[in-house]
Amino acid sequence: MLNLTRILALALAVGCVPSLQAEEAATGSPAAGHPPSGVPQLPNFSLLVKRQGATVVNVRVFKSEQAQAPEANTPPSSKPLRPPVESGMGSGFIVTSSGLILTNRHVVADAERVRVRFADKSELPARIIGVDPLTDVAVLKVEAQNLPVAVPGDSSQLEVGQWVLAIGAPMGLERTATQGIIGALGRTLPDDSYVPFIQTDVPINPGNSGGPLFDLEGRVIGINSQILSNSGGYMGLSFAIPINIAMTVAKQIVERGHASHGWLGISTQELTLELAQAYGLTAPRGALVSEIRPAGPAYKAGLQLGDVIIAIGDVGIADSADLPPIIGASQPGSENELVVLRDGQVIRVKIKVGELGQESATARRKQTLTRIDRLGLKVADLDRTTKEVFALSNGVRVESAEDGPAAIAGVQQGDILLKLGRHSLESAAQLQQLATKLPTGIPLPLLVKRQENATFVTITIPGNK
Repeated sequence: MLNLTRILALALAVGCVPSLQAEEAATGSPAAGHPPSGVPQLPNFSLLVKRQGATVVNVRVFKSEQAQAPEANTPPSSKPLRPPVESGMGSGFIVTSSGLILTNRHVVADAERVRVRFADKSELPARIIGVDPLTDVAVLKVEAQNLPVAVPGDSSQLEVGQWVLAIGAPMGLERTATQGIIGALGRTLPDDSYVPFIQTDVPINPGNSGGPLFDLEGRVIGINSQILSNSGGYMGLSFAIPINIAMTVAKQIVERGHASHGWLGISTQELTLELAQAYGLTAPRGALVSEIRPAGPAYKAGLQLGDVIIAIGDVGIADSADLPPIIGASQPGSENELVVLRDGQVIRVKIKVGELGQESATARRKQTLTRIDRLGLKVADLDRTTKEVFALSNGVRVESAEDGPAAIAGVQQGDILLKLGRHSLESAAQLQQLATKLPTGIPLPLLVKRQENATFVTITIPGNK
């Protein structure tokens, strides 16, 4: 009789080991010492790990130790920055032989220096080519040639129940392999509405973030990104960014320095059973339009408050969480047809997808800039979209940095100024008022956010000659 362990193994199995299949095909008979090919076997991942392990890297992040900003009237020299120390780590994988590496944005957030350790334990410095906050994808570059490359698969062809393998550095333990199955597809998390995550039961822990998720053929089908946990450790639910989305974002970052995402200019909410009945639906399905941005794509297309979006083209919308990933993945400028329930009637609305952030750029062009001669800056208030994308509650955007104290301190166009001395910066007008009162000849700390990094610099107003 088969023992209990063997019975469970057979019950969980989903496919034959490829090497056994190859042997049977060559000989015409079952492989020696193994059951006939009709009996399913658990997969053996050892060959996959040997072939793909060298494409996985450990990403080490460094930043300077500085618990707080210096006091407003204290020269920075009395509180020097220490050399950068290792502040975190994650994983990544090589996508070009010339040194492009994919990882998570949150792995390299606030990094002042990044180093990449390879499977042979050699290390190279890496620079951040760009990041995308909405999808949590980051692209790194090391100066190297002839590196082993991970081959991307097709995440649109995945199925619930198929075997997957992760390789990474959980808890700093490099080149660790963990396996599981896909538990769900298109999963939307509360803080990541633009990514339809691959949900797995692969053990993922801190340090795995940014590493590859492989299928049985050794192709990367996702980037391990998040876990749901009360303790900070693995509790059975892991989430990966589909590789199709990650590669599209990475290509845009490399070519343009940033990624573009579709945008309709609406907010939607879930339909409760009571709301569904009020709108004439037999079940709570669809996305209820609760806000329409003026002059946005939805406004121009004639969408109305109270409309229930039940499909985009031929793709049904089960709930409001289904909408953002589909629109976010749409090419800005493309035309879609929304199937909408309005006043008990099903209508079709053609809508041209806008670009997330383009509204902000247009608004900035129309915005009156505040000139601050004493700092050599032109600045503007932050718009709502910028605050949402970068998770900011305050700040002032630099529209130009001319010759002056700010430029000397390293401030550039596009930077966001967060704090000057003890003062959090809430508006351009406030910064203008503060600038008139700044003492001369005394270095002051200025907190500057550039892409994902926030760094203190010192700015000094020169004295009168």
